[in-house]
Amino acid sequence: MMRWLAPIGVLLVLAGCASEPETPARSEHPEAVQPASRPSSTRPSLSPAAQRALAKHGIKPHDTSPVSVKSQCSRVDEIGTATKLKLAVGDGEVSDFSADILIKGRGRCRFDLANFRQESREPQVLLRHARDQKCTVRMWREQAERVTIAFTGCQKSCEGKAFDYLWPILVESKTGQCS
Repeated sequence: MMRWLAPIGVLLVLAGCASEPETPARSEHPEAVQPASRPSSTRPSLSPAAQRALAKHGIKPHDTSPVSVKSQCSRVDEIGTATKLKLAVGDGEVSDFSADILIKGRGRCRFDLANFRQESREPQVLLRHARDQKCTVRMWREQAERVTIAFTGCQKSCEGKAFDYLWPILVESKTGQCS
């Protein structure tokens, strides 16, 4: 099993480092400023050989298109973790985000867009806490069906040791349901 993992890892690293040459915007008037056109994806296409190697092992490329999702959901999982989420992201721009996660027997974590500033839109949405620079919230697409919302270094946004038990939130792109 390990024999085929090393070549695939090398292919993935090389594919991630590849870049397409930039084409400057042209204008009939050199002094005119042209808006930058946005590529459909921030990552260049994999070579056909890399695509075949990945497909041979059932590995699909990660979707790097901008996140667009709306959700207002509540859910309680099997172990009693209660999640309330309100989220609106359009083309990678977050316009609404609040999450309240009550982890049974551990405490509560709260996140609100007013306490964050957005640092990036692609390939992942990145929100950084305004007062706690270690605290980040990342959002990315999972095979176009789901959006993952993950929290890093946000102990101060949680009571007690709740952050140690905080898992990412998954949102279905089409329905807005969270899991």
